[in-house]
Amino acid sequence: MAPFERLKDYSRESITFTNRAAIAFTFVVLLMLVLIGRIYYLQVIEHDRYAAISEQNRVQLQPVAPRRGLIYDRNGVLLADNRPNFSLTLLKEEIGDLDTTLAELGQLVELNARDIERFRKRLQQRRRPYETVPLRFGLSEDEIARVSLNYHRLPGIQVEADLVRYYPHGASLVHALGYVGRINERELTQVDDKNYAATHYIGKLGIEKFYEGVLHGQVGFQKVETNARGRILRVLERQDPVPGVDLQLSLDLRLQQFAETLLVGRRAAMVAIEPESGEILALVSTPSYDPNLFVTGISSKDYNALRDSPDLPLFNRSLRGSYPPASTIKPVIALAGLETGAITAEDRVWDPGFYQITQNGRRYRDWKRWGHGWVNLDDALAESCDVWFYEVGHKMGVDPMSAMLGKFGVGEDTSLDLPEALTNFLPSREWKEGSRRLPWYPGDSINMSIGQGFLVMTPLQMATTTAVIANRGRWVQPRMLQGVLAEPGGEPQPYAPMLNRKEKPADVVLKQPAHWDQVIDGMVSVMHGTKGTARRVGASASYRIAGKTGTAQVVGIAQDAVYDAESLAERHRDHALFVAFAPVEAPKIAVALVVENGGGGSSTAAPIAREVMDAWLTGDFINDLEGKL
Repeated sequence: MAPFERLKDYSRESITFTNRAAIAFTFVVLLMLVLIGRIYYLQVIEHDRYAAISEQNRVQLQPVAPRRGLIYDRNGVLLADNRPNFSLTLLKEEIGDLDTTLAELGQLVELNARDIERFRKRLQQRRRPYETVPLRFGLSEDEIARVSLNYHRLPGIQVEADLVRYYPHGASLVHALGYVGRINERELTQVDDKNYAATHYIGKLGIEKFYEGVLHGQVGFQKVETNARGRILRVLERQDPVPGVDLQLSLDLRLQQFAETLLVGRRAAMVAIEPESGEILALVSTPSYDPNLFVTGISSKDYNALRDSPDLPLFNRSLRGSYPPASTIKPVIALAGLETGAITAEDRVWDPGFYQITQNGRRYRDWKRWGHGWVNLDDALAESCDVWFYEVGHKMGVDPMSAMLGKFGVGEDTSLDLPEALTNFLPSREWKEGSRRLPWYPGDSINMSIGQGFLVMTPLQMATTTAVIANRGRWVQPRMLQGVLAEPGGEPQPYAPMLNRKEKPADVVLKQPAHWDQVIDGMVSVMHGTKGTARRVGASASYRIAGKTGTAQVVGIAQDAVYDAESLAERHRDHALFVAFAPVEAPKIAVALVVENGGGGSSTAAPIAREVMDAWLTGDFINDLEGKL
């Protein structure tokens, strides 16, 4: 018997098909309605919004960096310039695989690990959309050509031209001018991010940092039309940036470089000031370094060489070096003694070669082992008699000395536009009790009276003190800026924010003005007297000099031992110091000089300072010391 066969129900199948078709049709119609509704929403209701977004994709507002202000010396010589620089930049939004792109670029231009590391750090910093990030600076013409030929296969890659800082005189002025460098994340938080939207550089040190707000300028903007790859097709509208203001400094480049030749091969610092105005004529710290290395980023090799050098070329000795002023501070101590009545200019002190507070007590030695005999104020300054100052310092104690030193700016930064200047501290009874938890001893006063012990000063502070003495108490604040220039070659105009930045210290007013003459006459005797410690240096001068030599100990010497420079390591030998101003009748220059481990102030520092004063006052820029020191 045949198996049971199910008969097809064609009528039911027809109904099922019809129902399914209807459902599918309805579903398709609904989808069409949704699509039409979405299109209507986008094209009609949201038309204005998306049209604006589309226009923004095609038309962009881009910041335009201003030209940084130039810097000139007092004679109009260019000290800091701007020059074109070509950089390789990447637009992150247009790059798919960043690692692959970097690898391909590495075959076209030289990229080291530090370049890539810095690029990745910059990539993480805050930035605007479609803002390029620099990868390499200072491309050569060949590198630019290779990158340009590969634009078609490297979307998001560009070669951009901008102006970067250039210092034509290299290492000559870095400790005075400072330098600019790549702006970092911390610095971005401290400036107006809108005004720095197109700026990659900012002042890092010195004048470049202090006058950043003046030198930078105001950012401009341009509205540009771009293609799908973000490349500019044309500029639709432009608001030009306002360039930075040009500055004219009081520095004299010729004097600066001449002083550097005198100090070549030495660890030294020199500051020269015009006493009348407080303008800094030269500010030298040797050894130095080339600031151009830092502008677009110094290599690890170069930086490590500077950082690890035992001569510390990165250290600004003129502004931050703390040295015992030694005998160069004796004119101020003498003024304190005269003003307090502890001694008069005519009083004589017996100098057997040492000084004792108590009989059989410690002997404080004079630099001259057998002593100077009977000495008065003029002799004490001329011959730098330590015992005379021991006696005066012991008699009056620390308080008058500290008060008088404070009037000359010791323990303060009195400069107007030198942001790295160190303040140090003013030794006093209260200072020692607060910082050392110890009382002030008579021996401390004796050491302080000859510029040793706790007292330290920077070369800038020494030069400032000398300028105030030259002005007979009238205070001038050291400054680097002469004025701003409205146009190249024009007359510098005063810059009020700088002039009003810091209150001028009170003039040093003495109870008896005659004390100025007595002390200055003693400083003249140093240079022109028959017993002066620097009489050989001042003998042939065509003008009168008031000076003071100094020799600062670097390492202690036993009480009964004799100082022997030859037996000491070079870096343990005494520092040579010298301060002076000239001409005495109408001072035009005040100089402070420190030569580290240079030996005697009269034999090493004074001749160098004399060359500097000759150059400024007589125009003699010939180095007569070459091969002699």
